[in-house]
Amino acid sequence: MRMTISLPDEQAERLKALCRNEGISRAEAVRRAVGRYLEDQRRREDAFGMWRDRATEGSAYEGPLRKEWR
Repeated sequence: MRMTISLPDEQAERLKALCRNEGISRAEAVRRAVGRYLEDQRRREDAFGMWRDRATEGSAYEGPLRKEWR
């Protein structure tokens, strides 16, 4: 799929320099960046609700752990 994006001049210049140094196209750099962003979002979604199957409330678990900091 083709897309048109707009970047601030500073980001465009930094991207151009990065691509030159890495020996990759701008399209490849954007694909990599979008891929990492989507993976980060997926990890956040996977973490949401991770305590739902536990019998202990998160705060009850956290309390004893914090005692060692006192």
